[in-house]
Amino acid sequence: MSIGISEEHVELASSLRKWAADLRGRDVARAAEGDAGARFEQVWTAVRDMGVPEIGLPEAAGGGGGTTLDVAVALEACAHELVPGPLLGPAVAAAVLGELPAADAIVGVALGGVLWDAPSVTHVLLEDPGTGWRVLPVGAVEVAASTGLDLTRRFGRVEAAEGPAGVAVPGLTTERVRRTTVTLAAAEAAGVARWCLATAVEHAKVREQFGQPIGAFQAVKHLCAEMLETAEAVTAAAWDVAGAADEAEEQWAFAADVAAAVAFDGAVEVAKSCIQVLGGIGFTFEHDAHLYLRRALALRSLVGGRDAAAERLTAAAVGGTRRQVSLDLGGRDEDVRDEVRATVDRIAALPAGEQRAAFVETGYLTPHWPAPYGLGADAVTQIVIDQELARAGVKRPDIVIAGWALPTILEHGTEAQRERFVTPSLLGDLVWCQLFSEPGAGSDLASLRTRADRVDGGWRLSGQKVWNSVAERADWGICLARTNPDAPKHKGITYFLVDMRNSPGIEVRPLREITGKALFNEVFLDDVFVPDSMVVGEVDDGWRLARTTLANERVAMASARLSQSTERAITLAARGVTAAHEVAVGHSIALATVCGLLGVRATLRSLAGRGPGAESSVAKLLGVRNRQDGAELVVSLHGDAILLDDSEEVRADVWEMLNTRCLSIAGGTTQVLRNVAGERILGLPR
Repeated sequence: MSIGISEEHVELASSLRKWAADLRGRDVARAAEGDAGARFEQVWTAVRDMGVPEIGLPEAAGGGGGTTLDVAVALEACAHELVPGPLLGPAVAAAVLGELPAADAIVGVALGGVLWDAPSVTHVLLEDPGTGWRVLPVGAVEVAASTGLDLTRRFGRVEAAEGPAGVAVPGLTTERVRRTTVTLAAAEAAGVARWCLATAVEHAKVREQFGQPIGAFQAVKHLCAEMLETAEAVTAAAWDVAGAADEAEEQWAFAADVAAAVAFDGAVEVAKSCIQVLGGIGFTFEHDAHLYLRRALALRSLVGGRDAAAERLTAAAVGGTRRQVSLDLGGRDEDVRDEVRATVDRIAALPAGEQRAAFVETGYLTPHWPAPYGLGADAVTQIVIDQELARAGVKRPDIVIAGWALPTILEHGTEAQRERFVTPSLLGDLVWCQLFSEPGAGSDLASLRTRADRVDGGWRLSGQKVWNSVAERADWGICLARTNPDAPKHKGITYFLVDMRNSPGIEVRPLREITGKALFNEVFLDDVFVPDSMVVGEVDDGWRLARTTLANERVAMASARLSQSTERAITLAARGVTAAHEVAVGHSIALATVCGLLGVRATLRSLAGRGPGAESSVAKLLGVRNRQDGAELVVSLHGDAILLDDSEEVRADVWEMLNTRCLSIAGGTTQVLRNVAGERILGLPR
């Protein structure tokens, strides 16, 4: 998925990518190898004719009147095809100047004594220590161009020479130039990462070793899935900072530091992994992969300061700043906003003990579910309800495992089952547990061995289940059991509803976990009778049911609050920590922010009427990493206090750190999820 989400941006990216491919930029760059004075004139003429550098300039200044996000979408598409020569520099200059010094000007940016696009520029934007930022004709400076790491661009040393002082740029600061550079360079980093990911995956599909495509090997599949995670993170950060550039300074600064902390190292890592997947061919000069690695490394060098950005994020977060992405509903909320607000205010006015019933009565507890249990709400209505609940400070009750059981009953159950279970469960009168996992069948549920034998009026279930939360107090359990041992392992499984309180033969044993506490259980089923009326759907069709989600998926509004562990780290950082820990907290903030951005992008995709992208799968993988790493960070902030047992605060943080180790196991291990991402999202072979 590229930066653009709206239909207009998707079309812009697609058309520009096709146009950019026709420029054959990589061939042009190779032809200019060793030529320090290469100007890439033909490419620049095409770029200027297309109006790419001026997309964001006002129409009155000869530009396209677009937004910073428009510019980012264009730069990402051009970077995907590695368009050589001037582009990023003129785009940054146009953004900070608001107009060009001349119609045919190519403005180069000089940061730290290095001039971008040195051989090509007609004007130079540089900082004079005494008078601030100025635009000078190139003849007023001394430039020594060279061929550096990035073969698609030319940089040079620049020194002011005797002559005209140029034109001052009132109000322009180095921070604004730096932030604009991060904003637009992040878009290029996204383009580089997307090309590297696509190239590696295509190679993994067709390159054969030992008689099969290398993409079928788990190690390669996992490497590609990790590239997907990183590329999605880079893209999300680049998308967000471009959008934030037109928002309040505080929000743009925060988004820029997230991008600086995530995007450039991310692009470098994806480029390196691309070469790894390609193998020997990727190490040759003839293959294009090294050109993308060179571009990624050059971008990282341009922006620098990954750890400095992390320190700024920590300071901002300690001061109360969080990234707050607003969703533009384009007026589609006008028809429902007033009614939703009135309903939410009515719920908020009730005593706490009566609010849950009101949630159920109005359908606001599960608005995406069909009536009468929900509203069958579309994406816009769901977002409006979330917004109004946040405004009123009201939280929905968590229905926990009922969130698994009830959608299956609604879609596949009988009317009697729906009447018996759905409303009481929503009201909290019935508590559910899941009886899926087994000692020999965790992520591989199709290998389960719990047996269901046909008897008069129903079935007798025998077997062992494990990792069952709240089974010790559950009223009912959803259980998968094998009803046809002769069928293929994905067949012959049936979905049962088990009465946990009144069924003889059920033994629940608590499992003490590494935290020292027992949150999970083992459940032993010894000839437990389940009547036919408690079979959901068809016998032997339980595997399909276990994977059920309602067609009208839940669309959630992302919270500005970061993950639990990251927020805790910020609290401790506010008390004072070492510089190294400030950096570590900042990187945790950046990753947690990106996880939230992935959720926002998934929501916007739903609002645009598109199916789910890769964001939800990637958000799970990155979210787990953020929670686990963040919890370890919190413990490290306590230093040697964790060796003692005299602080309730420290004990709680240690417990959280130990408890988060389950997150990369529960709900499918990280490794299995990477297999799934590799096969279902990237299309790699099994």
